[in-house]
Amino acid sequence: MPIQTAKELLFEATDGKYAIGAFNVTNIIQMEAVVEAHIDHKAPLIIQTNVTPSRFLGKEVVVAVFRAVANTAPIPIALNLDHCQDVEYCKTCADAGYTNIMIDASREDFEDNIRQTKEVVDYCHQLGTASTEGELGTVSGREDLFHIAEEEVALCNPEEAVEFIERTGVDLLAPAIGTVHGVYKTATPKVDFERFEKIFQMINGPRTRVPLVVHGGSGLSQEYVHRLINLGASKFNVSTDLKHTLIDTTYNYIFQHREEYDPGKVDAVAKDAIREKVGYWINLLGSAGKA
Repeated sequence: MPIQTAKELLFEATDGKYAIGAFNVTNIIQMEAVVEAHIDHKAPLIIQTNVTPSRFLGKEVVVAVFRAVANTAPIPIALNLDHCQDVEYCKTCADAGYTNIMIDASREDFEDNIRQTKEVVDYCHQLGTASTEGELGTVSGREDLFHIAEEEVALCNPEEAVEFIERTGVDLLAPAIGTVHGVYKTATPKVDFERFEKIFQMINGPRTRVPLVVHGGSGLSQEYVHRLINLGASKFNVSTDLKHTLIDTTYNYIFQHREEYDPGKVDAVAKDAIREKVGYWINLLGSAGKA
């Protein structure tokens, strides 16, 4: 099945009242596990990398592995660059073959956020092979190269959200509504569902114009996830769950098999655990059978 942009996948998800997981990967084992889980469940998929693994592995290497895996998969798949604050790096990743680019200028003032986002949007739209994602407001927690403290959080203003998409032409919007990157400190985080609903209705009332993204998916309860999907969320970013699964599974296996030196067995155990964790998310988001 052909490689797609995130925009193409999420319009269908928004209208179908389900969501697609966007899974952050840092190596080939994770990428293969995520793809295999989605093939098993016949679910569409968004793979994504932060800037750090993209630079460490090399964006061309990430794209080459993605294409090799995606071109043989019987499901639609997109590749997203997540939380990039560097306009020029956004452009080079679009050139390399990422099919969605998230320019994150959310910590800038409103006008600078619009200016940077529009520059990336215009570039990607002219290129014709990548859709775009922007963020308005700030999500607390640690994500790749930056950390937002709780006292620095600013939730998305619904009126500004409408102006933001009209002036930038961005394809996807991640509004800050109280979710958190990393580990939640409580089982009942203060997510502003009413704010999210208002933003969705103001932007996508009569028809879908700009699908909405939820950052900080790991740790949200099933109740919260289902409620957000019912209110219009169609992309959930999942990063921390995969990191913990990879590291905990690897550590436990090595600890229990200390005399064994077989990297292949370590990889196989980690891959199985990640596939199981991703399968949980596919069922939770309702994307099984939608490919």
